[in-house]
Amino acid sequence: MKLTRILLYCVLVIAALAFIYPFYWMLLASFTPEANITELGLLPHGFTLDNYLALFDKIPIWRSFFNSSLVALTATAGVLTFGSMTGYALSKLHFRGREALFYIVIFTMTLPFQITLIPNYILMVEFGWVDTLAALIVPALNGAFAILLFRQAFKAIPDDLIYAARVDGCGELRIIFQVLWPNILPTLITVGILTFMNSWNDVLWPLIVIREEDLMTMPQLVTLFAVGGRAEAQLGVKLAAAFLLALPIIIAYAIFQKHFIQSMASSGLKG
Repeated sequence: MKLTRILLYCVLVIAALAFIYPFYWMLLASFTPEANITELGLLPHGFTLDNYLALFDKIPIWRSFFNSSLVALTATAGVLTFGSMTGYALSKLHFRGREALFYIVIFTMTLPFQITLIPNYILMVEFGWVDTLAALIVPALNGAFAILLFRQAFKAIPDDLIYAARVDGCGELRIIFQVLWPNILPTLITVGILTFMNSWNDVLWPLIVIREEDLMTMPQLVTLFAVGGRAEAQLGVKLAAAFLLALPIIIAYAIFQKHFIQSMASSGLKG
């Protein structure tokens, strides 16, 4: 039994190292002189900030960082607000067609993003939102997966709590944001992290609707920088851009990982 446990731990450690090492190598290489990158193993070969200085000189990385932060944070706030309102309606309000509407929402989750790409782009053209941040923010203000998670979280809350709040004079919006939100904190954090990650990492949609460099998001600008020739085959500069791109997601996950794991392990998709 003890030998089995030791073997299990060895396998887990090897799996963890295999997962972590590519990121460790990327971080190490981004601070290594270009000539020494191919010699990297577990230890650094020299230290330099030249890769980052060259990156800041070649592209407006801070402007794209601001654009990405604005888009991701606004989309996250929108999904938390409108997703919870929709989830509340589909779980606690009684109206004709509620179940049909819920299954339509579920069905939209099965559609690949590529199918809706052209219709969405035509809508952006009709609205005059091409080459504006509205084209990135407005379509991302709600999502089917967030609605599903909020619906399941609200279904786990007793109806008596809502009846008591109504007796005290609370309206529906006050019930959602002041009574129910504190009871579904892990779900809020999980939806927030997933929405922020998806919005931050999105490249395809920004490539279609944004062409002006000052309006580009960070993943979009880094992608064009890495594959468009502006990096001039400098691997260290590309890795520095990739590390800066991943840094906000790592920080967000490190701060909220406890709530994220708790929600994924305990909330489930019951009902």
